[in-house]
Amino acid sequence: MAVTGDDASVDPAAVRRHRMLFRAIEKRRHPKLRRSDITVTDEAVVRRATKAAALGNAMEWYDFGIYSYLASTIGKVFFPSGSDTAQLISSFATFSVAFLVRPLGAMVFGPLGDKIGRRSILAITVIMMAVGTFAIGLIPSHAAIGVVAPALLIFFRLVQGFSTGGEYGGAATFIAEYAPDKRRGFFGSFLEFGTLAGYVGASGLVVVLSGVLTQDQMLHWGWRIPFLVAAPLGLIGLYLRLRLDETPAFQKLEGGQVRAAEDAAAVETSATADLGEIFTHHWRPLVLCLALVAAYNVTDYMLLSYMPTYLSDELGYDTDRGLLILVIVMVVQMCVINQVGRLSDRFGRRPLLMTGMLGFLVLSVPSFLLIREGSVLLIGLGLLLLGLSLVALLGTMSAALPAFFPTHVRYGSLAIAYNFSTSLFGGTTPLVITALISAFHSTRMPAYYASAAAAVGVVAVLCMRETANKPLAGSPPCVETEEEAAELVQAQSARPRF
Repeated sequence: MAVTGDDASVDPAAVRRHRMLFRAIEKRRHPKLRRSDITVTDEAVVRRATKAAALGNAMEWYDFGIYSYLASTIGKVFFPSGSDTAQLISSFATFSVAFLVRPLGAMVFGPLGDKIGRRSILAITVIMMAVGTFAIGLIPSHAAIGVVAPALLIFFRLVQGFSTGGEYGGAATFIAEYAPDKRRGFFGSFLEFGTLAGYVGASGLVVVLSGVLTQDQMLHWGWRIPFLVAAPLGLIGLYLRLRLDETPAFQKLEGGQVRAAEDAAAVETSATADLGEIFTHHWRPLVLCLALVAAYNVTDYMLLSYMPTYLSDELGYDTDRGLLILVIVMVVQMCVINQVGRLSDRFGRRPLLMTGMLGFLVLSVPSFLLIREGSVLLIGLGLLLLGLSLVALLGTMSAALPAFFPTHVRYGSLAIAYNFSTSLFGGTTPLVITALISAFHSTRMPAYYASAAAAVGVVAVLCMRETANKPLAGSPPCVETEEEAAELVQAQSARPRF
């Protein structure tokens, strides 16, 4: 019987007849590790890599956070005609436009990141994000230049979206490939620490400006300040990323150094070929990743992006007070998120992800009932229940997702899955929820939407395999000390039988 790559297709009788032959085949397919195969990390380098990736992610969510928190103001500046609801829907529609090009950015930057290196692409994406955000702060209002103003707003939102298509997948890959196998959850949690830091920075700045400036000043020029701050943040992120080497996993790819030196035409051809491989050979983890990211992003955007608008426009709550409560919840999340990462290293990714999904499934409706009561204490309690459910996902997801894909297509696969799902379900969340509330005249619609997303997430978690404390697919083990490396090599030696 012919031997194939699948052990299940091999006839056991043939194995018994030709033991030596099949033993030789098995050794060739799964050669023993050598000490030179195992990566021993330098913690100082891992921390620098984590900081560089997390800062870029913080800037991404700072950009999107300020747009969300200033949605009402932006609607009045760029879409002055129509009712307040029409302005808000127009503003959120422009918010969602950036997500339409994220998959395109993922399909360009992702495969290139697998070919020419993670660091180079991450440097490009961080500077593009900074330019797009800074430019929005310079656009004249609709009153000054008419319809050109919203057209320019949409254009620079597209620039932001295109660059973001290569950001999260690359940053998560970067940290995952630098981190030791037994602490990938801990270091990966700093990526989402950056997410929360970006949101806290954005919301905190908006609260301060709203408190210091009058409503008229905020409408005419104050709203521009948070966007202009993006320029120095982008330069800092670029500096940190250019100081780092490529990840050890990328450097150890067979022929990786050759691929990094290919000319542009060859890289483009190879990247296009990788797209075909991703969709044909890795579609199962791609679908699983899509489902997990959909559930995670609906709950994430609902709580961190849409909630201030919900409190002010749907419940009539003071905007600054609602933002301040949300800032406190996010600070609490920042205090515990690294511990969640540690827990995922200890107990596994699946238990933590399931905890977060079940939290949203069970607690969304009760939390919104508390929020609707209107008192500061009950609103804070409702947001905290949702926030703790979300932090179980935030602290785990960035370590879980990169492990779905092998090294040579990890950046591209993760970027494509993450951004397709985010475009369909994440960025549209504020727009969909606003439309649902308008259609059904029920302020509970965000809770129902989050519960439905969490149900999808529960199924996805049940379908995934545990990856904690294991090497990334397609990469050799990554450990913290020489002693661990020696133990791994020694463990392969056959023990004598008596």
